[in-house]
Amino acid sequence: MPQVWLNPGIYSLHFDSGKGLRNNNIGFGGEVLLARDHLLMGGSFINSNGARTRYAGYEWRPLHWQFSGFTIGAGIALGAFDGYPNYRNGAWFVAPLPLLAIEGKTFGANISLIPTVANRFDGALAIQIKMRVW
Repeated sequence: MPQVWLNPGIYSLHFDSGKGLRNNNIGFGGEVLLARDHLLMGGSFINSNGARTRYAGYEWRPLHWQFSGFTIGAGIALGAFDGYPNYRNGAWFVAPLPLLAIEGKTFGANISLIPTVANRFDGALAIQIKMRVW
């Protein structure tokens, strides 16, 4: 049952598009499905502020649906992140994010909502395209 998914980073649709933030947050990451509801994730990307972010986390996706050959899972990701200059001077922090995963046989997407936190984070809808390699 283990699955391995790889991704080329994250695309961010920022709520405030006038700030000149990066939308194409190119990088490399992966997920390993341990059981139907439990995944580990990790990777690195260039964040919206133009700095390198590394992350590691756990996904809990207890809600599941089937639709037109796709598996849809919803839950929460709890991750540790670094590299955001407006928060803790780029040091590591832990954050929970709502997560919706849409997965076909070979390709899928993770969709998360990043909240706006004044003077720290600029909110966005984050989309991560992924490919199953195992």
